[in-house]
Amino acid sequence: MLTEYTNQLLQSMQRVFGAQVQNTNKRYNFALGKGDEEVITTLQSFAKTVGELNSLHSVLANQMADSMVFPLIQFREKDLTGRTTHIHTYTQTHTMHEAAMVKYSRLPKKKENEKLKTDLVKEVAYTRRKQHQASLQYYCALNALQYRKRVAMLEPMLGYTQAQISFFKKGIELVSKKMDNFLSSVSNMTQSIQAQLDTEAEAMRASQRELLSVEDTVYMPDKDTEPVNRTLIQKAGYLNIRNKTGLVTTAWDRLYFFTQGGNLMCQPRGAVAGGMVLDLDNSSVMAVECEDRRYCFQITSPSGKTSMILQAESKKEYEEWICTVNNISRQIYLTDNPEAVAIRLNQSAIQAVTPITSFEKRQEGSPNPDSQAFKDLVPKTGAAPEPEDLIAPGTPIQFDIMLPASEFQDQNRAGGRRTNPFGETDDDYSLLQQVFAVRFLGSMAVRCGDNQEVIYEAMRQVLAARAIHNIFRTTESHLMVTSSSLRLIDPQTQVTRISFQLGEVCQFAAHQENGRLMGFLVEGRDWSDGDEEGEPSFSAFVFESNTEGEKICYTISLAKDITEAKKDPEALAELMKNMPLTNDGKFLLLEPETDDMTNGAGQEDLESEA
Repeated sequence: MLTEYTNQLLQSMQRVFGAQVQNTNKRYNFALGKGDEEVITTLQSFAKTVGELNSLHSVLANQMADSMVFPLIQFREKDLTGRTTHIHTYTQTHTMHEAAMVKYSRLPKKKENEKLKTDLVKEVAYTRRKQHQASLQYYCALNALQYRKRVAMLEPMLGYTQAQISFFKKGIELVSKKMDNFLSSVSNMTQSIQAQLDTEAEAMRASQRELLSVEDTVYMPDKDTEPVNRTLIQKAGYLNIRNKTGLVTTAWDRLYFFTQGGNLMCQPRGAVAGGMVLDLDNSSVMAVECEDRRYCFQITSPSGKTSMILQAESKKEYEEWICTVNNISRQIYLTDNPEAVAIRLNQSAIQAVTPITSFEKRQEGSPNPDSQAFKDLVPKTGAAPEPEDLIAPGTPIQFDIMLPASEFQDQNRAGGRRTNPFGETDDDYSLLQQVFAVRFLGSMAVRCGDNQEVIYEAMRQVLAARAIHNIFRTTESHLMVTSSSLRLIDPQTQVTRISFQLGEVCQFAAHQENGRLMGFLVEGRDWSDGDEEGEPSFSAFVFESNTEGEKICYTISLAKDITEAKKDPEALAELMKNMPLTNDGKFLLLEPETDDMTNGAGQEDLESEA
């Protein structure tokens, strides 16, 4: 806009110079910025003065050339053309930096070549410094242009007016004291602006020297010294996004992403504004391994139909992006004070537990939950137990069951035995058999097994640990409840991951607020002290189900009732009188039958005693 305005103004001045007579009634719209109010007022005053001077049509050509045309030509050739050079320099440095970042993003995660890594890091730092330097030069040029712009708009009009007044004898009435004062004030204004420019230019040069005096580590990627901020509810920055280019081929593009409310936005190169990429409300985010690239994470929509894989340039950015998306997915931004809510939730989670993702041996000196010394510490009143009385501080948490954990369960009890998909088992006859789809959330050792409060505390600590460490991935399994055992079965391979005898399950409960959460306590034996019988030990297992957790708890309770009733056939018959059975009379019917449930009904040669 400034260049177009200057060219049009110069053409008008050249016509005035050539013809020595020109009416300057033509107006151009040019938006002056904030701080130019004084210039705008002066230009408005000039408009009135020029309207009066237009009646005088003779102009001295030499004076107009020196005071009107030449300053405008000098401004166009020196200031406006010089800005193009700065733009070209900045574009070159930006292209060099983009090329260096592409090389650095492709740096392999495993078996890295240290010399190659060092060279790439130095190259990125060098290009960033050059880009920073070009940006500062361009910034200084633009600031200087703001001052020169004001002078360039006033000088041609000032020269034109002075030439008209000095040439026309007849216009002596117009050259009054008021006009002299006005022109003098305009001249003083241009000198004041030039002085401000000189002061600002010196301050910018000092600031530029200070900013460029920092160490190269400031420009190096993945050299962040500040801690990760886990309470962010908005974030912006460059990320690499993986795009499919064919059936099996992919490409990575480096784009600018930012969050706006509950949306993830992306602004492509050359775009004026960003567009929405994904709605983050109730979405999930997790770290992923992707094409031997570091710092990759995946964001998935609530429906699971839309997902994207992104790569951050440093570990700090990688963790902050995951935390930010996680905070937004909880819709914290909709609260009155979202920053305070995010900080409070993070502090509460940190105070709740410091988890470990694999089982560890019990620390030396930690009290045995069933030892007499520990029992003396537990209050014997009816007051609610403290969390420390239920679970020892610092107790490790296991987030997945790959193999049975020897710290809590006997290996022989949960070997990798394959379960018959038709419901046939090698156990004794089982009247009850019910399967639930669940997701294992975590398990941990607890201090007692006679209180449901310990299950609620274990749920709280497991969920807090997952939130702190951004562990959102869960594996779906099938929990089979029979009248003799509980089994966690892999739905794909039908291999039993872990199983418990029903008599070992001492407590079970569903979450009081979130009905899909349920857990149970298992009693085992600890022979680490050399006791032949072993000290009792307890473990809590927490699950999320697709149905209500109360249904699972009811089924476990029914299984325990059947187990007790089996000791007395008459009691078992009394128990089964009002219980609906399957069509073959072999299993309890807890839910409406389907073809799958009927096909897997159970053994063919055994009949129900009821």
